[in-house]
Amino acid sequence: MSATTLNPRTVRLLRGAIVPTLLTMAWPNILVMLAQASTGLIETWFVSRLGTDALAGMALVFPGFMMMQMLSAGAMGGGISSAIARALGGRRKDDANALVVHALIINALLGLVFASLFLTFGRSLYSAMGGRDGSLEAALLYSNVVFAGNIVVWLMNALASAIRGTGNMLVPSMAICLGVVLLVPLSPLLIFGYGPVPGFGIAGGGMAVIGTNFIVMAVLGWYLLAGRALVRPARAPLRWPLFADILKVGAVGSVSTLQTSLTIALTTALVGAAAGPDAVAGFGTGSRLEYLLVPLVFGLGAPLVALVGTNIGAGQRDRALRIALTGGALAFALTETVGLTAAFWPEAWLGLFGHDPKMLATGAAYLRAVGPTYGFFGLGLSLYFASQGAGRLFWPLFAGLLRMIVAVGGGWLAFRVTGSLQATFTALSLALVVYGGMLVTAIRAGVWFRRR
Repeated sequence: MSATTLNPRTVRLLRGAIVPTLLTMAWPNILVMLAQASTGLIETWFVSRLGTDALAGMALVFPGFMMMQMLSAGAMGGGISSAIARALGGRRKDDANALVVHALIINALLGLVFASLFLTFGRSLYSAMGGRDGSLEAALLYSNVVFAGNIVVWLMNALASAIRGTGNMLVPSMAICLGVVLLVPLSPLLIFGYGPVPGFGIAGGGMAVIGTNFIVMAVLGWYLLAGRALVRPARAPLRWPLFADILKVGAVGSVSTLQTSLTIALTTALVGAAAGPDAVAGFGTGSRLEYLLVPLVFGLGAPLVALVGTNIGAGQRDRALRIALTGGALAFALTETVGLTAAFWPEAWLGLFGHDPKMLATGAAYLRAVGPTYGFFGLGLSLYFASQGAGRLFWPLFAGLLRMIVAVGGGWLAFRVTGSLQATFTALSLALVVYGGMLVTAIRAGVWFRRR
């Protein structure tokens, strides 16, 4: 392939030194994930000033809203980035431009589906989650605002993912960081009011979230329409193969996202049934550290989607495989460092959230058992992103299923046989080893390149 026929950004993905290119692309994503994580903390802090009912109501809505964020930015977003990267790598510029429009249609429809579900069944859902009286009404006020406008979030993530598919990680990251900066004054303004602006209470918090996402969407839309990216929305007949190119990665990625959430939910229920609410508090506090690893790995994962997808589209299979394994090694080193630190000094993390002796004991037991295997979680998650770029997600899905079976089934069996939570935590650590070990073994063996 002649490098002169390609954009310099694409040439860098195809020819640049792997580690410097990967790290250069990764840091904006780590920044944006930290910024997005801070969004929830900022708004929670302001809403807490409205009282316990408002805080509890927001807590009821948060899991559903975060699931929607993960699906639109990670699962379907990965499908969009992967399809565009492979089209550009294969020098199919017209397809890449058309994919932007197809991506917007997919995410718009999914946004409408989510809105319909939560606006229709919100009261029943939050009641089942424990919402009562004031907390239930607060949850509905917040939920009805954020889900009525959640199509904006889906469209914003579609645009950001399209730009990331070209290898440009900086522009989406800066735009999303702009949204976080604007949220800091806008959230208290709409919650409490000031001068001629009335206070809307907890609903104002939802308005601020949707409003800042609309601004980010407008900025990214302008960037694409102005021709500043390698792709731009193009008028072209809609084609099922282009929809399928996105969905074959995004739909399976959505199953993987749901699978991960179900694993955490079931293991939490297992600990609660075995040892009660104090143990759940300790386990939940300890396992919260695992959630904080996701933004770090995503920082490497989004570039892996673009790098692997572009190289596979260009027919450079060996380089795509080297990129995936290099990214996996970096993710392993990063998350293993965090895990070992937590295992050696668990109280340093747990003490930030409470000092109940049983909570501390359970959390410390979890971190000492599972922390040393966090590297395998980082390894598996990074290879999941790389597999999105390759358009092959069977093995990440299968490895995630096996992890759930070992963690939940093995953890339950271990407790029944020994009566010890320590044995359950050992099963959880084994599940992470199985997850990361199976994926790296399969990908090194060349499963991406076998016939379907």
